[in-house]
Amino acid sequence: MVDENSTFKILIASDIHLGYMESDPIRGNDSVVSFEEILSIAREREVDFILHGGDLFHENKPSRVTLHHCFALLRKYCMGDKPVYFEFLSDQSADFKHCKFPTVNYEDPNLNVSIPMFSIHGNHDDPTGPGNLCSLDLLHTSGLINYFGKATSLDKVQISPILLQKGETKIALYGLGSIRDERLHRMFLKKDVKMLRPKEDQENWFNIFVLHQNRAKHSATNHIPEQFLEDFLDLVIWGHEHECRLNSSAEKVEWNPIQQLYVCQPGSSIATSLSEGEMVPKHVGLLEVNKKDFRMQSIPLKSVRQLYMEDVVLKKHVRPGDANAQRKSEDFCKEKVEALLARAENEHTGSNKQPRQPLIRLRVDYTDFDPFSSQRFGQNFVERVANPKTMIQFHRQKAERASDYKHGQL
Repeated sequence: MVDENSTFKILIASDIHLGYMESDPIRGNDSVVSFEEILSIAREREVDFILHGGDLFHENKPSRVTLHHCFALLRKYCMGDKPVYFEFLSDQSADFKHCKFPTVNYEDPNLNVSIPMFSIHGNHDDPTGPGNLCSLDLLHTSGLINYFGKATSLDKVQISPILLQKGETKIALYGLGSIRDERLHRMFLKKDVKMLRPKEDQENWFNIFVLHQNRAKHSATNHIPEQFLEDFLDLVIWGHEHECRLNSSAEKVEWNPIQQLYVCQPGSSIATSLSEGEMVPKHVGLLEVNKKDFRMQSIPLKSVRQLYMEDVVLKKHVRPGDANAQRKSEDFCKEKVEALLARAENEHTGSNKQPRQPLIRLRVDYTDFDPFSSQRFGQNFVERVANPKTMIQFHRQKAERASDYKHGQL
């Protein structure tokens, strides 16, 4: 990638979840801090535009505080005198037909946009109610983002690409905001999802598709299999899945040999659940496209609150019949938390924006034990852990079925 005049630089992010736990005195500002870091990376790297994969907001109706944070940050980082070096070739009135102002923001003479942001909606901030509007409609109308990929039909979806050109590089950008997985799955099976292609010079377009659906198979129809996707696509940006897989391979993207396309799963920028997928370090992607070639870099986020989880089986460490079993099991769990706190201190990025209080979850198997008080346990770490009340998750082993037990007898 030598010719910068023909190379797109695109910041890839998804699932920012602005407003998550905003009323929490410790974690309430986490989503805003990570969003500002993402925007600052876009400005520092001088990207052509930001591409977001849905769930910019955590709530369907964000609070005024959250909306104010979002508007202020977009105005601070995305407005300015820096010129935009790529052309918008497709019909804007068709690409943004669902919007009150069906134009791309950086070509609006009343606005001064330095970093355009293109976003689809997710399942958290999807259109609802009178007018079928969502928070992204507000941002588009105010000129702060370009909201695309809004399907207005319940039966059929026809996706027309946004066509962009920089020098000799042409990008066809397809977007589809979140649709209930079962319904979209059914539409794919019935061939009711159609992706239109440019009429001219089809083979010279770099085709990107951004969507916000289940990638993991939760049930037979509660996900979108990759084989449903068109094989002319070059790169798929997959939102909704929170596990960051930008470092899953040396290329930072995953190759699907059947569909002959690459998939990028950027993951979320904030943990909205205490799960293993959220433990993977958070990154954003820097995508560079030159003609039909591309490369993806992963950029670690340094302001994200740390998350550590560990499984504990009490009977491996404490004798169930011990008269002091409950106290000993609680003491053992305290040692585990202390070890995780020491690890968090060692792995801290050093950024003054990254909180010092990590999220910690111990999944404690207390089979053959009486559980200790998780609330009392959390009081020991109130000033040191972000979630003292939810640190401990108790569970028991499932009872062996009689048939299994007998089968195992000699």
